[in-house]
Amino acid sequence: MSSRSPSGTPDLANLARGVRAGERSVIARAITLIESRRADHQKAARRLVQELLPDSGKAVRVGITGAPGVGKSTTIDALGTFLTGEGHKVAVLAVDPSSARSGGSILADKTRMARLGSDPNAFVRPSPSSGTLGGVAAKTRESMLICEAAGYDVVLVETVGTGQSETIVADMTDFFLVLMLPGAGDELQGLKKGVIEIADMIAINKADGDNLKRAKAAAAEYRAALHILTPRSPSWSPPVVTYSALSGNGIAALWSSVLDHRERMTAAGELAGRRREQQVKWMWAMLEDRMFARLKSDPALKAKLPRIEAAVAQGRMTPAVAVDEIATALGV
Repeated sequence: MSSRSPSGTPDLANLARGVRAGERSVIARAITLIESRRADHQKAARRLVQELLPDSGKAVRVGITGAPGVGKSTTIDALGTFLTGEGHKVAVLAVDPSSARSGGSILADKTRMARLGSDPNAFVRPSPSSGTLGGVAAKTRESMLICEAAGYDVVLVETVGTGQSETIVADMTDFFLVLMLPGAGDELQGLKKGVIEIADMIAINKADGDNLKRAKAAAAEYRAALHILTPRSPSWSPPVVTYSALSGNGIAALWSSVLDHRERMTAAGELAGRRREQQVKWMWAMLEDRMFARLKSDPALKAKLPRIEAAVAQGRMTPAVAVDEIATALGV
């Protein structure tokens, strides 16, 4: 079934029907439409997401972060395979600010998720390869809704960057999982306060073989560090667990903590509140992306920008005055 009309524009009725039916090729086309920079595609994507909105929102949304080498892809592969074995349908999305800068992609992640990549009950999708970080995040949110409308009841959102991307992923998910490594010298050296403050759980990977003792020691240090921080929610104290993505030990317990958190947050009414906040932050992220796109595409402004940038660089104009001039040109 074609998802394009005779005129070449996306056939939104067929796209929506195919997504609801869980057709993987149609889901992929719908997300490609969302990621497109073409104005007509963006308009069509907004209509498609609005159409599918009532069918979304039922999945467990889990954000996953960790330093390079911590084993994020292996963890997602192990966790996702465990979940599909339990009868779940799992979608994996990613937020990658580095791809927004370089135009690269994280397609290699699919090769590192060998089992999940070939699992008929899983869908693995790299992040958009261009645009601002806010734009990438907005498109990831829309892709998440597409996957939920397609029947995926668990969505894993991976951040492969650092800093702002971690906060953005925490803001679009229900549960934020921070992965750590054992035996890396000072266990608290890589403990970024800002990230830990938004963590719903810390999980120490590679807790196997000779690493097991070091993993347990690291977990004890992280637990002590968490005691001095204010929890993200009054209904939940972030646990610190150990597991092995390689052997699968601890994966079931890790998921059990996610479900325990969901149950407590739902009972306290905090899950619904967090979802409402996510919707508002999504709106602002999309507005920021739209304004930035206009900034780069407006012909009159594009002609002025080199002069303004040169004046700022040479110290002839302050950044504040430059912003005023740009805002005036935009009618803001």
